[in-house]
Amino acid sequence: MRQMKKTYLGGCHCGAVRFSCNIDLSAGTSRCNCSICAKTRFWKAIVKPDSFRLLDGEDALADYQFGGRVIHHRFCRACGVKTFGSATIEQLGGLFYAVNIACLDASPEELAQAPVTYEDGLHNNWGEPPAETRHL
Repeated sequence: MRQMKKTYLGGCHCGAVRFSCNIDLSAGTSRCNCSICAKTRFWKAIVKPDSFRLLDGEDALADYQFGGRVIHHRFCRACGVKTFGSATIEQLGGLFYAVNIACLDASPEELAQAPVTYEDGLHNNWGEPPAETRHL
């Protein structure tokens, strides 16, 4: 199946952080139940570096890491919105960005049509959905 990437603009609530990314939302998005994703209700799509560009707000971004300190959870210092995360994990193909789908300037219809896969990150069982997903 041919990918249909579209360029989206996105950003935080206050507008200090702005980015563009090329995503095929029909290829799927994901939600996970790990400790941080469950608390922030993070809804993501993974993109490679050539599909992501920070336009504004590098100085407005804070970086949060925990556990193995592999993933950089980036959020706006002013409004607190997590716009994206990034990590380099060789098993996943190297550097990637996890874009917060809720931060895209996309129509509600486009977002509603994006398939969602649930991941059991809480139990390090990423290939399987958790038993309960309604809260995610």
